[in-house]
Amino acid sequence: MKADLGDLNAFVAVARAGGFREGARASGASASGLSEAVRRLEAQLGVRLLNRTTRSVAPTEAGISLLERLRPALGEVEAALDVVNGFRDRPAGTLRLNVPVSAARLVLPAIVPPFLAAYPDIRLEVVVDDGFVDVLAAGCDAGIRYDERLEQDMIAVPIGPRRQRFACAAAPNYLEHRGRPEHPRELLAHACLRGQFASGAMATWEFERNGETVRVEPTGPLLVRLGGGADLMVDAALAGSGIVCLFEDWLRPHLAAGALEPVLQAWWPSFSGPFLYYPGRRLLPAPLRAFVDFVRSHPER
Repeated sequence: MKADLGDLNAFVAVARAGGFREGARASGASASGLSEAVRRLEAQLGVRLLNRTTRSVAPTEAGISLLERLRPALGEVEAALDVVNGFRDRPAGTLRLNVPVSAARLVLPAIVPPFLAAYPDIRLEVVVDDGFVDVLAAGCDAGIRYDERLEQDMIAVPIGPRRQRFACAAAPNYLEHRGRPEHPRELLAHACLRGQFASGAMATWEFERNGETVRVEPTGPLLVRLGGGADLMVDAALAGSGIVCLFEDWLRPHLAAGALEPVLQAWWPSFSGPFLYYPGRRLLPAPLRAFVDFVRSHPER
């Protein structure tokens, strides 16, 4: 039984995105076109592949089985077709990246403009997501994460700064009123602006100096979801509501302007910078290959 490759791609797009409208946005096709393609494929196979309700679309057992087989096969087809890109003067196509808010804010601004200028025929799509996701299942070509959250079967390339630090800071008027802590444990008596991961876990505040590591769980008047809520923490700190602990690069403009004052600077911990990661297949799509080469040739951007 022969199935149309376009219909198979339509099914994968809808299943990955969890809906026809979402699949249309991700693939550039129309929702009605995807719906017709999936109906045509189901009629040809004689089995329902997607359960549809007014609120969601999810693969049936048969759909899940087909999806598991199709993903690597279609990936190889795309990679094989992309070899033709090597005969072009300039790589072309779409590159989809899945990145955390910190990378979108602190890493990509130095990379994206010069990359797009160097490769005007490449269209870059950036999905900002602080969760730990399967980049392929999310319909992306590659992602940016820190080493503790990398999948073992992925290729990882350093991107952005090689070392970063977490920094604590507060508005001068807050510190004048509440005092300046000299040891991390003194934070337990301060108003601290806390962050929470998407999983619900609280972000632990960790400090280190001369081989000593101290972890504290301070309390305070504000709790935000890390990522999108980080700017609110900074705004609250600027207004004198408490002490914030965040990427040093995020706070640097306010520290340089004097609007925030460093807190426990001798204890700020450093950690390795982020990585661009992608599946270790032999044939990379031309846009991804161009991006990897660009990042490797500009390691400190």
